[in-house]
Amino acid sequence: MKIAVLGGTGLLGHHAARAVHAAGHQLVLIHRPSSRIERLAYLEPECRAAELLDHTTLTQALRGLDGVIFCAGYYPTRPRRWQDDVSSALNQSNHFYAACLAARLPRILYVGAAISLPRHPQGLPGHEGLFYEGMPQWKNPYLLCKWALDEQAREQARSGLPVVIGIPGMTLGEFDVGPSTGRLITAIASGEMHRYVDGRRNLIDAADAGRGLLLALEKGRIGERYLLTGHNVEMSALTRRLAELLGVPAPRPLPLALARLFADLGRWRYALAGTPPKLSDTAIAVMAGGQFLDGHKAREELGFVADTPLEDTLQRAIRWFRDNRYL
Repeated sequence: MKIAVLGGTGLLGHHAARAVHAAGHQLVLIHRPSSRIERLAYLEPECRAAELLDHTTLTQALRGLDGVIFCAGYYPTRPRRWQDDVSSALNQSNHFYAACLAARLPRILYVGAAISLPRHPQGLPGHEGLFYEGMPQWKNPYLLCKWALDEQAREQARSGLPVVIGIPGMTLGEFDVGPSTGRLITAIASGEMHRYVDGRRNLIDAADAGRGLLLALEKGRIGERYLLTGHNVEMSALTRRLAELLGVPAPRPLPLALARLFADLGRWRYALAGTPPKLSDTAIAVMAGGQFLDGHKAREELGFVADTPLEDTLQRAIRWFRDNRYL
């Protein structure tokens, strides 16, 4: 099969590209002209440059493919109104879906986020059948963007576009050049993150997540969500173990209400002085907005099992950040 990855320079995109290559498929990277795709040259991809908002070039880049993994989902990066973030997120992905329709793609995988699922009403691990009744109450930009994009992906599938939704847990691993989720590691290492907001997470190794995304593209049913899960872990245990491996003091818990207050103050300071907040709404959502997850459906339908031990994931991720001078 000829499979494209859009967003291959990011953590999940890089590992999805590695999975496509390892499975013997023909890998295509669709990237911005300015992207640093030389990092993926060892995968011997076919490279097609296109801007996400340029319908003509993006449609041309998507032609002749058997499938595409869309890892370039919107991520809020600076404080602004949640309405503006949601609008930007939906606008970008609307251009992507319109180009997929024009190119007549037979398989599309949208890479979602677990925060788009509401928490299980009985406190059990979350599953694919959980949906918000209307808009989420918490007006957090990251949460609302991921919720809106999940709604949009399912609506595209109902309208006839062959969209499958793959949702990895919290992902850590090598090649996190941003860093994205790996900010948890670099911030603890530098002492910048000396407090954390308690919560439950499911953490998956990036290599396992990439392999799961490929399986979801290959085998997933149109319009269905698939949770790609690893290890259920409390934020307290995760931050404590990372601190031990890094050789620094462990962060202490911070009440969610106080964290929100700090985020509000940071937002005002950004508006007045342009100083980026140390504790953002997105960071709070990543720490406190999660839940344990149930990966039964992906195991049964896709044959997906994440087999990397949690300790191996943490140690390898730290080693990569250290080798690449992030620490």
